[in-house]
Amino acid sequence: QVQLVESGGGLVQAGGSLRLSCAASGSIFRTDVMGWFRQAPGKQRELVASVSFGGTTNYAGSVKGRFTISRDNAKNMVFLQMNVLKPEDTGVYYCTLARGSVSFWGQGTQVTVSS
Repeated sequence: QVQLVESGGGLVQAGGSLRLSCAASGSIFRTDVMGWFRQAPGKQRELVASVSFGGTTNYAGSVKGRFTISRDNAKNMVFLQMNVLKPEDTGVYYCTLARGSVSFWGQGTQVTVSS
């Protein structure tokens, strides 16, 4: 089993920055992909960014150039640096770890961007 705990959400004005952190505990494998999803009110959960053990990253088009995902394999942590935040970035951000067809989820952290 894997447990994921997010931190770093909050309220920020448009144009500001936030850094999300996620600590994973349990058995973490080199094939695990870690990432962040978000869910805005009334919308489906969507992938924001993901990173492999080797550092290969993938971003949603809406956050490219503004968000940066990184991973510390020694500490089993993943981070999401969010810059130039927009009101449409508002939502609950979930840390996730994907292992084959199985996904583990954190409890989520709220990010609110005011205009």
